[in-house]
Amino acid sequence: MKRCLLFIVVALFPLLATANSGQLALVPYPQSVVEQQGQLVMNEQWLFAADGKVTKDLNVTLDLFADRVKAQTGKTIRWKKTSEKKSRVLIRIKNAAPLSSSVAQWDESYQLTVNADRIELSAAQLAGAQRGLETLLQLIGTNGQLAIPLVTINDFPRFKWRGLLLDTSRHFFSVDTIKRQIDAMAVAKYNIFHWHLTDDQGWRFESKRYPKLHTLASDGEYYTRAQMRDVVAYARARGIQVLPEIDMPGHASAIAVAYPELMSAPGPYAMEYRWGVHKPTLNPANENVYKFADAIFKEVADIFPFEYIHIGGDEVDPEHWNTNPSIQAFMKAEGLKNHRALQAYFNQRLQALLEKHQRKMIGWDEIQHPDLPNNIVIHSWRGPDGVSDAVSHGFQSVLSTGYYLDQPQAAAYHYRNDPIPSAPVVIENISANETITTWRFEMPRKRGKPVTGTFTLIKSRSGDKNIGSDEKTIHGVIDFTGKSRRDVLLKNISDAGARFSVDTWMGPVEFYVNFLGNKLQGRALVGNTPYSVSGEKVVTDVAQKQLPKTESVAHLGAQQEALVLGGEAALWAEIVNEQSIDVRLWPRAFVVAERLWSARELQDENSMYVRVNSIALLAEKSVGLQHRLQQDRALQTLAGKNNIAPVKIFAELLEPAHYYHRQHEKSAYETYSKQDPLNRLVDALPAENENLRQFNQRLSRWLANPQNNADYAALNAQLQLWKNNLDNLKPVLLLNPQWQSLVEKSNSVVDSSMRLLALRMSGAGLSAAERAQVEALIWQARTLDQELVIAAAVSLELILDSFTTF
Repeated sequence: MKRCLLFIVVALFPLLATANSGQLALVPYPQSVVEQQGQLVMNEQWLFAADGKVTKDLNVTLDLFADRVKAQTGKTIRWKKTSEKKSRVLIRIKNAAPLSSSVAQWDESYQLTVNADRIELSAAQLAGAQRGLETLLQLIGTNGQLAIPLVTINDFPRFKWRGLLLDTSRHFFSVDTIKRQIDAMAVAKYNIFHWHLTDDQGWRFESKRYPKLHTLASDGEYYTRAQMRDVVAYARARGIQVLPEIDMPGHASAIAVAYPELMSAPGPYAMEYRWGVHKPTLNPANENVYKFADAIFKEVADIFPFEYIHIGGDEVDPEHWNTNPSIQAFMKAEGLKNHRALQAYFNQRLQALLEKHQRKMIGWDEIQHPDLPNNIVIHSWRGPDGVSDAVSHGFQSVLSTGYYLDQPQAAAYHYRNDPIPSAPVVIENISANETITTWRFEMPRKRGKPVTGTFTLIKSRSGDKNIGSDEKTIHGVIDFTGKSRRDVLLKNISDAGARFSVDTWMGPVEFYVNFLGNKLQGRALVGNTPYSVSGEKVVTDVAQKQLPKTESVAHLGAQQEALVLGGEAALWAEIVNEQSIDVRLWPRAFVVAERLWSARELQDENSMYVRVNSIALLAEKSVGLQHRLQQDRALQTLAGKNNIAPVKIFAELLEPAHYYHRQHEKSAYETYSKQDPLNRLVDALPAENENLRQFNQRLSRWLANPQNNADYAALNAQLQLWKNNLDNLKPVLLLNPQWQSLVEKSNSVVDSSMRLLALRMSGAGLSAAERAQVEALIWQARTLDQELVIAAAVSLELILDSFTTF
């Protein structure tokens, strides 16, 4: 009986923890939703009328809709054209042509009304009708019925440019896998599939003019011209344009293998399987390079009708330019002072070639230069400062920083990240009763330079200084080196130390630092994994009350903000393959899609999680998403012939290390290359532990008002389940003995959580020694182990933070 009760409580846990948000389960959430009481129940014959021409493209759209309805509900609907008076579905479209190749011509707005008599869908363009039909599919749901809530929706995207980048160079993906992602993109109302076709590790584009590119530099893994045209047509039928990326002049190791004569150094060159930034670079002084680019652009333009071609342009290592005498002589003759000027010259030549083929240039931050025209688009991987800089100089811009889905991150972090940069942090007029203390810090990394900067605490003193006063920290800012100033969220500040958090390009970072005289020591939790922090107080003239210098950033007006076209989620494929792509992309890509479509004011993270989880389940049925299936397959492989259930329950305590901690680990201890296996426990797990997030949501609610109630029972039941499961895991440990350390740390965290939860219920306190012991356990659990962390340490910390210390 006890086991049965435990099962019931745990089974209900997710349902209890994600209570109804009060919103319809729609993602992206529309701009305006007005609900009425009741439902419209449809039969399987859908009588429709069209106010406008019924084109082939509209018929394809309606057929795709019917296929999706069948996948979601099992019902086979049949479209039958009739008069407007007799129709149950009325579609009004002014222009039923597919999504234009010109961004300026896009209008994806729609109006959807479901009343007691019929469905009415109005849109200026077919793309708008397609977005409206996606919303209708979400309203229909997956319950096996054709019952639709009565509702009036007026909707349009906040940003025109809503893309998803898939890197097919580092790991190759089949056309079927790509099409599955495009189907899911349609659910999420993305409109650009950014296809990263070339990089150091492989050239994936079949070229007639330069065939050695795909025959010598792809390991036989490339897309034929027919396959690429097929993908373009498949995407366009779903209201999505395909943006091809051909990297120049850097990230060109694959070109070097095929045509070394085009490079800036003689070679020899071999296929590059290591990850990272490599030196091979096209030679801007060689006219044959421009003949090459011209021919490639023509081939690309023949296949991809979209008005933009992405040239990459990032991370150009100038070493081969600097050591090549002919290039140096060329630079002198052309009056080019440095490698930045040389790259600008190169890009000017590419710009002219693109215009010849009726295409526009988009490239990463590094292509921005005063010598280039403002009709190019700057795609920022360096962050909001890059967007601010681009639009303040008149360039259009697209943001990807904060939307890198190959980096494990919490969905809430992506949701808080907006394509429009925040206003600069300006602190003026420090008053007489305020003091400033600045600390310089350094965070070493296992790959790359340390993260450095300063943080500043501003304190206010109240009371008569002759009698005594209270001093309170009122403001904190942080200045990462090379980044603009950001406000921090202060959590716990004293003379002994500080705890504060801030969203960064690395994800959310929480600092736990101790002040030891003029020295600084502690940790920074980057995502879910710690870096050590050290530093010292910055000695300044106290009377002057000066803040440290910060990177300047433009304050954007409405005119500059209008130049922000939108954003792109990005999936770089160093640690992603065919067997894990859905686990990495979904459901977080739905979160980015909503941030790019929906109103900026839509910030309720709890509602977002509820709706995204619902749409992810719908997408499994509707378009065959495999994020849960891929996880189960990977876990079953690790479990062998054993029951998978104990492995799945064990996984509820874990998360992959966030940010690029995994890549840094591989770089330090393995080959950091395509040779690294992606068949470990870490590769089976999603970026964010949803079961644990829900547990922590319930835990936070209970800690706000501890009492012996249903929440307390559910929390204890879940902890007991995790504890008992560690015994059930023993047969699997025989196959995976390396997990033993993870099991031991997990067990310690669960035991300590159960003990502290009981103490919290009793109202008892903790001694300083007991607190220190638990803190040590938390940080041990957060230490990387097989590229994983014990994510349940967050739960233990929540309980610990609720105690008073005696």
